[in-house]
Amino acid sequence: MNAKVLGILVLLTVLCVFLSFAAPDSFLKGNNIENLLRRTAMYGILGIGVAFVIITSGIDLSIGSVVCLSGCLLALFLRVVYEPFDVQDVVQVRAEQRTIVVPGRVEHFQTGDRIRYYGGRRADSAMMAVTDVEVDDSPDGGNTVISVDQQLSRDDTDGKIAKIYKIKTIEAGVAENQSSGSTATITIHGSLPLLDARDKVWLVHSSAGLKDLKVLASVAGETSTVITVPDDVGTLDTSWVAIPRKRSQRMPVVLGVVAVLSIGLVLGLIHGLLVSKLTLRPFVVTLCGLLIYRGFSRWIVDDQVVGLGDEYVDTLSPIGSGKLLIWQSADGLDSFGIPYPFLILVFTAVVAAVFLNKTIWGRYMLALGRNEEAARYCGINTDRMTILAYMISTVLAVTGGMLFALDSNSVSPSSFGDFFELYAIAAAVLGGCSLRGGEGGILGVVIGTALMQTLYNLIVLLRISDTLEFAIIGLVILVGVAADEIVKRIATRSV
Repeated sequence: MNAKVLGILVLLTVLCVFLSFAAPDSFLKGNNIENLLRRTAMYGILGIGVAFVIITSGIDLSIGSVVCLSGCLLALFLRVVYEPFDVQDVVQVRAEQRTIVVPGRVEHFQTGDRIRYYGGRRADSAMMAVTDVEVDDSPDGGNTVISVDQQLSRDDTDGKIAKIYKIKTIEAGVAENQSSGSTATITIHGSLPLLDARDKVWLVHSSAGLKDLKVLASVAGETSTVITVPDDVGTLDTSWVAIPRKRSQRMPVVLGVVAVLSIGLVLGLIHGLLVSKLTLRPFVVTLCGLLIYRGFSRWIVDDQVVGLGDEYVDTLSPIGSGKLLIWQSADGLDSFGIPYPFLILVFTAVVAAVFLNKTIWGRYMLALGRNEEAARYCGINTDRMTILAYMISTVLAVTGGMLFALDSNSVSPSSFGDFFELYAIAAAVLGGCSLRGGEGGILGVVIGTALMQTLYNLIVLLRISDTLEFAIIGLVILVGVAADEIVKRIATRSV
């Protein structure tokens, strides 16, 4: 541990001791320490990534936008939709003729069936009976024209129709224990394929509205299907109707995560190629990346807030928001556990430290940062090392972005990840990475990140205006760069 890193560690220790006395009822709480570790872990992963770029005498300003892009992509790749079993897209609504046109030959809608029209400009409660079904033959496959018994309010070219199932009986159940909640069984007319425990069912009423319930289990008979739901529906009656919906996940979890990481690799490769092969300035390349990725993120989600909802609460989400519980108070008001992101940080830091200090590629990167021309004359493939550094940076930025998205479960493409590159660069500079390149260590970056997050914790606990947060970050970067310059000059004079 060099003197600079040791100094940052001492400063972190002093700051923690100060907060222990200044806000003992808050800082020493298990929940607060846990939250501090979680934030340190997530920002620390970003800091480790950017440290590799800084060590090779580069800079990466696109980290915040990569974080945003990875969160949006994860939400898109793992998006879950619930579609009714008998559902069709609507290509045209003819209000005066009381007809709805769906593409292709459709056979599962028959005269006498009841359907629900939704998703278009008409109200969600529009329910009607089918009076006739005709196929409009044409060379391109034709459409199916469905006549209904209601006057449609306006022409439309959007929306969907789904078949409605009449409810035969509704019976309230008894909870197995106090915490499980009540259940009910809904028997509907018609035999449906087996509903899984993660499917859902709409209960719709023409005037009372709509209920969206999770399915616990289902049993299909010859003429009816019994659906168990975790809700007390005793106040409902058979005037309601049911629309069972099948859960559809766009990608398996593993494939979705791998796809996002792969995109990060490609982005890092592009950065590295532009810097090494076209000799563009890292500042310009990554600044353009910052703008491009932010704009692309807003476009792919239509500038809407996205998230995973409650779809992965027992599988993927705990990786970002879960913890390994160590202790909990008797009253349950306070607890402490090691956040899973912190375990990921420890693993990442160990691998990164071994790579940087114990492998030939790590020594090549340090040599590249000290003197690129000398490294090239020594036979080092400097272009390859530059590309590798940017790939590491973007992959870790993508990893951190997915963890942030899983923790918050809400990604706003216009602001998610804003200024995260400043946190990462500040942590790297504080941790001993010289902006000149050729110097730095992983342990220092982790300590620098912890110091940054402890300073933020100080602002919150001492109720200092949070508008000073970025001012503090700026001062920290300035002090770190100034200290680096002073140390360099003193070392030069001593020689």
